[in-house]
Formats: sequence, C-alpha cells, structure tokens
Amino acid sequence: MRSKKKVSLTLDEDLCSDIEKAAETFNLAKSQLAQKAFRLWLKKETEALMAKGYEEMAEEDKAFAEITFQAQREVM
Repeated sequence: MRSKKKVSLTLDEDLCSDIEKAAETFNLAKSQLAQKAFRLWLKKETEALMAKGYEEMAEEDKAFAEITFQAQREVM
C-alpha cells in the first residue's frame, strides 16, 4: 500500500476554478486529478529530455562516422 503525503499549493484563482470543474466533470477528487496531472507532466518532461539526449547522441555518432570514413579514405 502506498503512503500518502499532504502538500499545500498556491494556485491562481482561475486555475483553481478550472480544477474544481474538471474534478466534478470527471468525477475525481482534486487530489486524484492533481496526481494524474503531475504524472503526465513528469512523463512528458522525461520523454522530452530523452528525445534531446537521443538527438545529441545521433549528432555525436554522425560526427564520429564522418571522422572514421575520412580515416578509411586516407588509408585507401
């Protein structure tokens, strides 16, 4: 069983109103809605960081391949 920890947040009034409406619309407690939102945000940010890392690795791999190709041409 997961343990729970109570937190306090300060939010803009319009965002609070939107959260209350969404919680009622989707029949969720505000804490459940917040957990879903935080998990979604964390997943999105993690995926964005991973994509950036893969892009950087691809650039490094391309540069290494070009150096290797150049060295092979010089050998031949």
